[in-house]
Amino acid sequence: MRKLITVLAAGLCIGGIALLATSAQAQSVPFKHHRKLPVMTLAIGIHTVHAEVAANEANRQQGLMHRTSLGPNEGMLFVFDESAQHCFWMKNTKLPLSIAFIDDNGTITDIAEMKPETMANHCPTQAGRYALEMNRGWFAAKGIQPSMAIGGLPAWQETFR
Repeated sequence: MRKLITVLAAGLCIGGIALLATSAQAQSVPFKHHRKLPVMTLAIGIHTVHAEVAANEANRQQGLMHRTSLGPNEGMLFVFDESAQHCFWMKNTKLPLSIAFIDDNGTITDIAEMKPETMANHCPTQAGRYALEMNRGWFAAKGIQPSMAIGGLPAWQETFR
C-alpha cells in the first residue's frame, strides 16, 4: 500500500509539474505556435525573419487579427495563388504593422505603415504574389526598402494548405 501511495504521489507531482509547465508555456507561447501555421525563415539582406505562412483564403483573411504581440524578427507571410494588387486593412488587428508587398521574383515593390483597428486600404503599386507583415517600423529600422530582394520565399506553386 505504501508503494502504491508513493507511486501515485510521484505521478501527481509529475502531473503537477507538467500542468505548471503547460500553464507557463501557454502564457509565453511565441506567436508562431498560435494557429500552427508553417513557419519559414526568410532573408532580407543580413536580416533573418521567422514568418508564419498564410497561404490559403481562411488564413489570409485571419492574418494577425486579435494578436497582441510579435517577436522582434517575427512576421506573417501571405502567399497568394495569383499575382495581383492584393490590398490589406487592419480590421480587428491590435498591432501596428508595416507591410512589404513582394512581386513574383521576390523583390519588394512597396512598403506601407498600417495603423491598428482601421479599415483603410493599403495596396501595392504593382502586382505581386506575396506580402510580409512585421512590427511597425521594422523595415525602416533595418534599412529595408523597395527594390530589395527577399530570399527563402516559397515557390508560388507550394500550397501549405
